[in-house]
Amino acid sequence: MAIIEARGLTKVYDGLTAVDHIDLEVEEGEIFGFLGPNGAGKTTTIKMLTTLLRPSEGWARICGYDVVRQPDLVRRSIGVVFQEPALDDQLTGRENLDFHARLYGLSRREREERIEEVLRLVGLRDRADELVKSYSGGMRRRLELARGFVHRPKVLFLDEPTLGLDVQTRRAIWNYIMELNRREGITIFLTTHYLEEADKLSDRVAIIDRGKILAVDSPRNLKDRIGSDVISLTCSEPSRLGRILESASWVRGVKHHGGGLSIYVEIGEEKIPEIIRMAEENGIRISSITLREPSLEDVYLSFTGRSIREEAKPAMRHPRPRGWR
Repeated sequence: MAIIEARGLTKVYDGLTAVDHIDLEVEEGEIFGFLGPNGAGKTTTIKMLTTLLRPSEGWARICGYDVVRQPDLVRRSIGVVFQEPALDDQLTGRENLDFHARLYGLSRREREERIEEVLRLVGLRDRADELVKSYSGGMRRRLELARGFVHRPKVLFLDEPTLGLDVQTRRAIWNYIMELNRREGITIFLTTHYLEEADKLSDRVAIIDRGKILAVDSPRNLKDRIGSDVISLTCSEPSRLGRILESASWVRGVKHHGGGLSIYVEIGEEKIPEIIRMAEENGIRISSITLREPSLEDVYLSFTGRSIREEAKPAMRHPRPRGWR
């Protein structure tokens, strides 16, 4: 059953189409990854789905409620963890959670029991009564997660939840997200530009680029579309070598990126000597060559012709409307 549905969802700002007629279906209980570089339309999409932005065209429903006509019912059904910090650092962790739970009408007993549950789940019980200003970045992010689901939402939206965190803290947050999904049964809609994060966490991934959704499938199925092996190399004349390789019947595809090439083939270890031979015969010097299995980076490269790491423009940001709780 689809708990998130969207058809033709579009947002235009002053002639710029930030989100371009996208269709979405997210099943109840899944972790859905929304993968794309900064500026691809991820945050704009999540703000429309969470009632913070009104779509220019199309419609969306969360838990059966229309995001435009029934915003209050949508908001009661969801939790949101924004990119920007939203904690009060002059309160303790427990006080932050208690304040949020009060806004959603939980009774005193419900608040006390639920706060203990979520603090235990995110590993903050021993620091719950300390001021948030004393927390590390990773602790604050864990508290943001706890606040996002303290009122037992059916859907939790996480907008770049590990942005700016170190690798060790990021992996710890991944574990909390997976445990939350497993124990609470909450549907999670996760936006990210970290390829490993989307691969690790998501049951299904949607690739978005320049406001359009290019593909939706499980990470495994998306990688299977590429082929069995990827040969990556750098050389003195990548454009010319790329044209030469494209004429070979055993090459499934060639992508240019950052001065190098990615070549998609079957049984890559047998093709490397052939690639080296073809380069030498044409006076092209190969400086490095590697063989690996496909990754989501290859999937993104295959659909867009660019590496996600090459897309570094700043994310589009919009103020939070009044009235959001």
